[in-house]
Amino acid sequence: MKSPHRLLSRSILLLLLAAPAFRAMAAGDSAQLERGRYLVERAILCVDCHSPRNEKGEFVMEHWLKGAALPFAPTVDMPWSPVAPPIAGLPSMTAEEGVRFLMEGTRPDGTRARPPMPEFRLNAEDARAVVAYLKSLQP
Repeated sequence: MKSPHRLLSRSILLLLLAAPAFRAMAAGDSAQLERGRYLVERAILCVDCHSPRNEKGEFVMEHWLKGAALPFAPTVDMPWSPVAPPIAGLPSMTAEEGVRFLMEGTRPDGTRARPPMPEFRLNAEDARAVVAYLKSLQP
């Protein structure tokens, strides 16, 4: 039987050897989340429809990406969604479904989102980054 001190020493050594790999994984996760945040907030601009604004037009941060009524409507009769659903935490989709939606424009039930939601065709890396960021915003 091995001594408890020897087992502890080996366990500590194993953790020290594995630490760089864990840091690299965390850095990769962090980079992916930052990429997702950038896409959601600056490039794709999900926040414009999916986050409510106050009477001054400023975002209501307590309800960030938690859905909002759209302040505009079409001038002709057409299918239209008057409300942008909550996407913080991506409550209506799994990660895989979210990636597919952002790459192909298809919801889990096979339908497409109604306007004004665009049918995105993101590449896999960007779709995974957006989904990772949204999933990180668990309500």
